[in-house]
Amino acid sequence: MVSDAIVIGSGVIGLTTAVLLAERGLRVEVWTRETAVQTTSAVAGGLWWPYRAEPAQAVAAWSLASLPVLAGLARRPEETGVRMVDGVHAGVSVGGLGAWASGVPGLRDAAPHETPRGYDRAVRARLPLIDMPAHLGYLQRRLGRAGGTVTLRPVAALADAARAAPVVVNCTGLGAGRLAGDPHLHPVRGQLVVVENPGIREWFSAADDGTGDPAYLLPQPYGLVLGGTARAHVWDRTPTPSLAQAIIARCARVHPGLTRARVLAHRVGLRPARHRVRLEAERLPGGARLVHNYGHGGSGVTVSWGCAREAAELALDDRP
Repeated sequence: MVSDAIVIGSGVIGLTTAVLLAERGLRVEVWTRETAVQTTSAVAGGLWWPYRAEPAQAVAAWSLASLPVLAGLARRPEETGVRMVDGVHAGVSVGGLGAWASGVPGLRDAAPHETPRGYDRAVRARLPLIDMPAHLGYLQRRLGRAGGTVTLRPVAALADAARAAPVVVNCTGLGAGRLAGDPHLHPVRGQLVVVENPGIREWFSAADDGTGDPAYLLPQPYGLVLGGTARAHVWDRTPTPSLAQAIIARCARVHPGLTRARVLAHRVGLRPARHRVRLEAERLPGGARLVHNYGHGGSGVTVSWGCAREAAELALDDRP
């Protein structure tokens, strides 16, 4: 064996976990069937916000553990892809967000003049907003500096990785359904529209209005990301024109000028959803330690560092 740990998967969960293991001195290799920019993580809007992941208490802890790390990375946005951006989440008050809200510096109820049109309440905060393709590139470079490598290598069975290293970390997202035989894993389809930014500098998101689909506007360096959808058990990655039109119309109710914005791109990603995030360890036949770290739903980047920290601890634990 030439590696101490094999991390399977090159999305934000896999790369973050690999970085922490490598920076603790392990020889780490990432095995992945696709490059980082081809993963679901690369399609994500990139706003730090706990969303569609359970259990709530654990997700809150992982999210709050990740928040200061991302805020630190935001001091070097050109390098890391992370910026701190002001914005508003409409349709809720601080008291309705859950216990995690008290751990977010500066999060407060919006004043009436700060509340977007069409809403009676909102909260304001300055949060990490991540350019995901840039951030994935940063993580891969950081992994390389720590001595880790990324290999394009599809994995047919967990036992294949276990023969190459004493520790295997399964960060395969939806791929864990096949690889780990997990019947609880399913996709939640998200569709986005990227338009030319007419000058919007703050992020906007809104609580579910009963349609089941979220609404958000995220100003990224490459354009304004408009979202979105949350369709469970849908595997189709082809953008749907009618949904794209509905997304633009929903966002234009907040910023009417968006009806005239030039469309730059359509994106679809499949969130790896589960009744609860699977973050646990087991022994494989032959003695290799297997750590599962998947099923983060719509909160992948939000919980990435908190989950990676816990996964690293599990990987380094010698107990049976």
